[in-house]
Amino acid sequence: MDHNPIVWFEIYVDDITRAKSFYESVLQVTLTSLLDPTEDKESSLTMYAFPSDMEQHGASGALVCVDGFPAGSNSTIVYFSCEDCAVEESRVEKAGGRIQRSKMSIGEYGFISLIEDTEGNMVGLHSLQ
Repeated sequence: MDHNPIVWFEIYVDDITRAKSFYESVLQVTLTSLLDPTEDKESSLTMYAFPSDMEQHGASGALVCVDGFPAGSNSTIVYFSCEDCAVEESRVEKAGGRIQRSKMSIGEYGFISLIEDTEGNMVGLHSLQ
């Protein structure tokens, strides 16, 4: 493989409005509504995408609320890029989340914080400072 392997991520949530508010508050971004890419009229699928630039390095993704796929209890951690993860971490509890592990060094690779969103999903924050 001659490229970074991740091209998209989805964070499954139970309350899309609450989760959207959490991520917009913590990351200081605006999520935008996406149409159901499957056009399956039988399912109830709601998606809000994180900002992205298809010409830049990295992957984007979306919050997803769909019947039959509950939030939490997953085994994949998505890390959001930050200038200083302590800044975003400082917004977590006010936005309704929990801090699992405060900012810590990961050596030459920078720093991370592990947080839990309002839906029980653990996500990471990563920065070089």
